[in-house]
Amino acid sequence: MKNLAQSNYSSALQTVRDLKAKYGNTWNAINPEIAARMVAQNRFKTGLDIAKYTAAIMRKDMAEYDADASNYTQSLGCWHGFVAQQNMIAVKKHHKTTSKRYLYLSGWMVAALRSEFGPLPDQSMHEKTAVPLLIKEIYDFLRQADAIELNDLFRRLENGEDVQNQIDNFETHIVPIIADIDAGFGNEEATYLLTKKMIEAGACAIQIENQVSDAKQCGHQDGKVTVPHEDYIAKLNAIRYAFIELGVEDGIIVARTDSEGASLTQKLPVSNEPGDLASQYLAFVEAEEIDINDAKEDDVFLKRDGKLVRPVRLPNGLYQFKDGSNIDRVVLDCVTSLQNGADLLWIETPTPNVKQIATMVNRIKEVVPNAKLVYNNSPSFNWTLNFRNQVYDEMLSEGENMTDYDRNNLMDAQYDDSPLCYRADEKIRTFQIDGARDAGIFHHLITLPTYHTTALHMNDLTEGYFGEEGMLAYVKGVQRLEIRKGVSCVKHQRMAGSNLGDDHKTFFAGDKALKAGGKNNTSNQFEVISKNNKIEEKLSKVV
Repeated sequence: MKNLAQSNYSSALQTVRDLKAKYGNTWNAINPEIAARMVAQNRFKTGLDIAKYTAAIMRKDMAEYDADASNYTQSLGCWHGFVAQQNMIAVKKHHKTTSKRYLYLSGWMVAALRSEFGPLPDQSMHEKTAVPLLIKEIYDFLRQADAIELNDLFRRLENGEDVQNQIDNFETHIVPIIADIDAGFGNEEATYLLTKKMIEAGACAIQIENQVSDAKQCGHQDGKVTVPHEDYIAKLNAIRYAFIELGVEDGIIVARTDSEGASLTQKLPVSNEPGDLASQYLAFVEAEEIDINDAKEDDVFLKRDGKLVRPVRLPNGLYQFKDGSNIDRVVLDCVTSLQNGADLLWIETPTPNVKQIATMVNRIKEVVPNAKLVYNNSPSFNWTLNFRNQVYDEMLSEGENMTDYDRNNLMDAQYDDSPLCYRADEKIRTFQIDGARDAGIFHHLITLPTYHTTALHMNDLTEGYFGEEGMLAYVKGVQRLEIRKGVSCVKHQRMAGSNLGDDHKTFFAGDKALKAGGKNNTSNQFEVISKNNKIEEKLSKVV
């Protein structure tokens, strides 16, 4: 949000002037302009400040999406504060604004990359404290990005450049985080307590799934066990009470259902009257009609349509849902969640197919017209193969001759320049636009992109560096590209706060400050200039 840096600066300037007048000579060394500048560089003092600010952004974006589906939002999952920081710096550089861009915090990546136990599967085995700690870390890095960029602008202003308008209209790197709380890490009290820590760290949107918390599985794996609606609603309530208690009145709850791929339940809820939520849930449970004389000792029974039935129970005590009931369960889950405090929905699907997603969303909209999705553009999907298969079916139905294609080998690189693959890639390119327009998808995210990019880039660098290319692999594949593309961290000392720290030391100690940015700083070799909107490289000599 713009136009706040100047008011922040002006307010702080007057406050410090008033304090100097109040405390007299003991404050002689304090420069009001410098103090106000430092205040402007740190606009958000607490995580709650961030949560309130970003919740308002999400509410505004949701209303704009309701008015026009082209106003969808996006995010990438980040597993470290630096990754999130570079994400938002790049967003501002390439797209000139952070509007409609968020961050996603994935429980999967916390488990795989941030647990003190080491790498773990996505089964809620990691420390619950790791989640709020990562939220705080991300916002620490984003606030640092604000401070570094504003400090550079103030430096330029002091050197006579006309950048006052850029300072006055500075856009913060702080954006909403949709934060994954898995299935709540315990009962509803545990969910409430963890939610508070996440909000206090800065989260404005909490995503919670309807799996059993102690048997939680990744949404793209088998073995998922869902809970009755009453249990899930209790956790939705816990999250809302946490938001209210902490004063984040616009807080967002994302209700995720894993019912599409879940075939099991741990509990049979108690129905108090025909047709209530428990009754609807029980109707999905697979059961076999039985005569009481054929019952085994300690069997469990239900009365269904005037008959005695025995729910199908597995050796582990879990109950099985009817085959083919998954979509009906998804729709009921979503409608019930929206009617009980959720703001957005998340439906895990087996493939990224807009028509299939729309089929479910349209049924939900029959009951809740403004229902909106957060959708996982998951790396667990084979996007290339899925869309090549979709287009193959379309071309076949259009009467195309498909004999040039081996349906069982469409991933083969030989097809990369074929009409089928061009059409498939175009569908992938427009998937988010199409999903927002036709399937009610308000927010598109990729859960694990930076997990995969890290692995891919290390693979490529390692291949060359430890091979014949040696150091050239790093220079060609990393540094030269960073310089020519103007990547912020090419000057890694600056990005870590060295210039900012030098200025602070000057504020505090004056001419006595021992600074890092002198003539012998090797970062002086990098001077990236912009000429006619083209990034060029200019290497200066080391003195």
